[in-house]
Amino acid sequence: MKVVVTGGAGFVGGNLARRLRADPLVTEVVVIDDLSFGFLENLDGLGVTLVEGSILDPDLLESTVDGASAIVHLAARSSVPRSIAHPVAAHEANATGTVRVLEAARNAGDIQVIVASSSSVYGANEVLPKHELLATRPVSPYAASKLATEAYSLAWGHAYALPVLALRFFNIFGPLQPPLHSYAAAIPSFLAAAFQGKPLPVHGDGTQSRDFTYVDTVVDVLVDALHRRVHHPDPVNLAFGSQVSLLEIISHLEDVMGQSLPVKHLPPRAGDVPRSQADSTTLRALFPGILPKPLREGLTATVEWFNQTRPWETRTGA
Repeated sequence: MKVVVTGGAGFVGGNLARRLRADPLVTEVVVIDDLSFGFLENLDGLGVTLVEGSILDPDLLESTVDGASAIVHLAARSSVPRSIAHPVAAHEANATGTVRVLEAARNAGDIQVIVASSSSVYGANEVLPKHELLATRPVSPYAASKLATEAYSLAWGHAYALPVLALRFFNIFGPLQPPLHSYAAAIPSFLAAAFQGKPLPVHGDGTQSRDFTYVDTVVDVLVDALHRRVHHPDPVNLAFGSQVSLLEIISHLEDVMGQSLPVKHLPPRAGDVPRSQADSTTLRALFPGILPKPLREGLTATVEWFNQTRPWETRTGA
């Protein structure tokens, strides 16, 4: 099985590439990445083939997916605040880029396509937990572009009989996630500050809650989907129904690190939603063998990775 991973030098992609290279059923792993948000060191020593370039290049896509069994499409301009600053770039990479990937898959033949969407598509819809049949109400260009990502993917699946799986990622964390840039996610931002002896930056009052998912659990789902060629006519939440506030995350980190972590409250960020929690019914039905790693274990592993690699010194993530 040849697997193509777009955005494979990034956070989730790098973790997935590691797992795929250790998988006896996978004969070849090819990564497409323009390295705008990915890191070469995420692929060091893995033996993957790196195709450096953009998913907006149809010729590059066509030559890369030739002979592939599956594409895991992770390439994107991520982050809600980044999309508010650069909305057109978010649309081009996330919406138009997805169409290019889908067309490459369609032209190549019977290729499974797994696509990363986002919980941000629920936006202003306040119903909890979020189930896949809820009305989507994006409140940022990123969310709108991810809604387009999944809509195009499922439409190509219906129109061209492509086996498509659109997964709505929630708040993923873990090793390889870059901590130091203007749009960094909460947990790596907290850890970068903690290891530098600085107050932890909390946008808002910290009571906002998220459904945090450790990256290894996400990779478990992706690999199982590849092995069993899972596809589904509707989007699928990829989270397991937890609801943890940022202040609770900080309390867990204090326990794991054995130290008090002072907080600096900052203004709320535009486009953020106060609460997020997945209804995991569909996910658990499709992947009954996957159990989420407990939050504390995931945080402990992430702290260990920070301690070993000191990513705040080198990783900006553009």
